[in-house]
Amino acid sequence: MPAPAERYLEVQNSEEFAELRHKLRRFIFPTTIAFIVWYALYVLLSAYARDFMSIKLIGNINVALVFGVLQFVSTFAIAWVYSRYAAKELDPRADRVYDELENGSAAAGSAPAADGGAR
Repeated sequence: MPAPAERYLEVQNSEEFAELRHKLRRFIFPTTIAFIVWYALYVLLSAYARDFMSIKLIGNINVALVFGVLQFVSTFAIAWVYSRYAAKELDPRADRVYDELENGSAAAGSAPAADGGAR
């Protein structure tokens, strides 16, 4: 049975949900900005610094190829770091918010927990 609309609003306004949003945004926004800057740097260097990007490092491997491969490496690294961060910081909070919604318990932070507030 789905929770009534008031219950969703109560959970949305809870301290636990606000903390979950804060933790998510604290990771997502800086990471996204850093990756966009890194990608834009690669594109701009490829377009306007052809002499630099064509410098051969080893054999026929040049700076442009290394930067291109690093785009893939950084994408996978971000995904890996995010999965670890989510498992440690986000998933436990999301589970508590979900349990709060499904079990109809008091919103986190709005009433003391039965165990004295310990989590």
